[in-house]
Amino acid sequence: MWVNRCLASGALAVLLLAPLHAAEFHVAVNGNDARKGTKSAPLRTIQRAADLAQPGDVITVRAGVYRECVNPPRGGTSDTKRIVYQAAPGEKVTITGSEPAKVWHKVDQDTWKLTLPNSYFGPFNPFAEKVYGDWFESRGRVHRRGCVYLNGAWLTEAPNLDTVRQPAGQTPRWFATVDGAAADAPDYLLNVAWFQPAGGEKIPAGQPAARSGTQNAACAEGGECVGWIKPGHWLRYDNVDFGKGTESIAIRAAAAAGTGGAIELRLDQVDGELLGTCAVTATGDWQQWQSFTAKIKQTEGKKNLCLVFKPTRPARAEKESASTVIYAQFPGVNPNEAQVEISVRPTVFSPEKTNIDYITVRGFDLRNAATQWAAPTAGQVGLVTAYWCKGWIIENNEISHSRCCGIALGKYSDQWDGQRGSTEGYYLTIDDALKKDGWTREKIGGHLVRNNHIHHCGQTGIVGSLGCAFSRVIGNEIHDINLQGLWGGAEMAGIKFHGALDVIISGNHIYRCGELGGVWLDWMAQGTQVTGNLFHDNTGWGGDLFCEVDHGPYLVANNLFLSTKAHLANSQGGAYVHNLICGSLEIVPDGRRTPYFKAHSTEMVGLHDCPVGDVRLYNNLLAGRGAFSAFNGASWPVAAAGNVFTKGSQSSKFDTDALVQPNFDAGVKLTQKTDGWYLEINADIQWAVEQQRKLITTELLGQAKIPDLPFENPDGTPLKLEADYFGKRRNTANPFPGPFEAMKDGKQEVKVWPR
Repeated sequence: MWVNRCLASGALAVLLLAPLHAAEFHVAVNGNDARKGTKSAPLRTIQRAADLAQPGDVITVRAGVYRECVNPPRGGTSDTKRIVYQAAPGEKVTITGSEPAKVWHKVDQDTWKLTLPNSYFGPFNPFAEKVYGDWFESRGRVHRRGCVYLNGAWLTEAPNLDTVRQPAGQTPRWFATVDGAAADAPDYLLNVAWFQPAGGEKIPAGQPAARSGTQNAACAEGGECVGWIKPGHWLRYDNVDFGKGTESIAIRAAAAAGTGGAIELRLDQVDGELLGTCAVTATGDWQQWQSFTAKIKQTEGKKNLCLVFKPTRPARAEKESASTVIYAQFPGVNPNEAQVEISVRPTVFSPEKTNIDYITVRGFDLRNAATQWAAPTAGQVGLVTAYWCKGWIIENNEISHSRCCGIALGKYSDQWDGQRGSTEGYYLTIDDALKKDGWTREKIGGHLVRNNHIHHCGQTGIVGSLGCAFSRVIGNEIHDINLQGLWGGAEMAGIKFHGALDVIISGNHIYRCGELGGVWLDWMAQGTQVTGNLFHDNTGWGGDLFCEVDHGPYLVANNLFLSTKAHLANSQGGAYVHNLICGSLEIVPDGRRTPYFKAHSTEMVGLHDCPVGDVRLYNNLLAGRGAFSAFNGASWPVAAAGNVFTKGSQSSKFDTDALVQPNFDAGVKLTQKTDGWYLEINADIQWAVEQQRKLITTELLGQAKIPDLPFENPDGTPLKLEADYFGKRRNTANPFPGPFEAMKDGKQEVKVWPR
């Protein structure tokens, strides 16, 4: 799935020690992997401790910087017999995917360059690897997985070398070339016009029975060719006639200067029997055609033939002499005298195998990973990854500077990675997960992500497709996600979940998230609760919360929605209660048919489209741009009661008992101070007496229409919202509107984070 570059030097030491079964293994920067791992004789690497640890064991890591990616070979067997990875109490332990970079040479003005042999990186060179995947939008340029860091902060990748050779502006940049080719060079391999078994007929390449990737294009020699071929793409042709037996195939191909590749000829399928390989060298242009001959195993009769495209492997001597050159801007800084690092590892803490269950990761500083785009249809790997597992606890960590995702709770990898980027493709992904890969409450999900500080990630703070189900995300601070704005795509947010069945997202502080926004619940949010979160300064088009094609029931309660846009939804079956809403709402219908399930289960019941309506709006406080008028066009019922609308906000036609105060300014303002975040608000004590409100319960909320299920807790117990944002008990006889129960009259200041 990915290459594990565990040690700083890139060398993997094989240690032939008998397994130990101590209750606790110790790791220290002055340790030695030949030791037993006791407190007085600690190991040197976390990976060595991981290799030794058995269910029930604890791995305690002492202060220092550990330059490795940890690949747990096994997990625990239950919640009470897990394998715990923890930083020693009170000590700072950093596990990083980067290495120091010191031998920089000045090029011009603010620009310096670092030249490294490709062998330095071993099998994984993040400056050669591109960011790509389903629903990824490159915005017309190439993006590499590598990063350059100065004093703990990352530089921004430049679109080309000319940009990085200019004087640095407000945002210093970097750019890389590999083997003398610019990192923005295309990665297409070659074009194919036709192929012909010796003694047989020519077969047009543009008429395959099946394909992965590739596109047809006009051919200079007539007809169509196949182009835009990248490594891993394939074409299959059925009933190819090899006659009475042949040992060669001619292939008409073209490749521009500096390109070319290998074509594997396989029977029936991508991993079928290898008949032979055709090496295609550069012909000089994409339409400058040349015939290449491949020697194959003698084959006769009609067979299905698969052409699989691979990059050409350079000769060993050529590979060893090749180099990666990184250019970077360091205005006013000599990088050889500063803390400059480059990323070299694809992840920091991730098992390579699925179903490594019941692991705890606690108290670490985890940073600087060259992660790949995590599409919901592909294997999702973050800086920390619960890789199609059950029962992980990820708590009290700082997780930062992941090229794409901070924490991944999602999907496994398979042969369809990168090939299912459509609504129909995700149907197939769900079907595979249900039928073949054990997507059940008993086997997958149920993670606890608690009290982490997650920031400066290029795609998401936390991502999870299907594997996030039955999880709890509680008390995390998530911010500065995709603020570089280099790329776009439909998989970006502070938290982005597909299949959030019985997921609780509670007590988090989510802010400064770009592109989409704060939380994106995409497909199948059912039994989900978004409660007691602080949202602000999320600039994406989805606002603080986006619920996409969900049927519910889902609960949105006691939240502070303070961004310019509070909510986007093309869903139904939601209950919005006791929120402070200062941003706008956008509510739209959607004709896509998406799944719904039996209660508290992954057993699918059916598919349904997404009309507007079937929502409950109770006891909310709206200010500024807050407006329930977005529901006026609902085609399905909307229940509304107990809401308060202050200056600038708008009620809906369903708010027949609303308290509307067009001249009362709630004066909502969020301020950061040295000890936390404070909310300034102007409250009216009359809100407590001018309306009679009901306590929010399962009985009051009723059934979500499409799944025909009640609003209840993940364990099936009834809902009763007796606590406010701070956990303080509400007046159950007549609850106060908004997220705070005990409010004074007039202007006041409330500390809202940390709580």
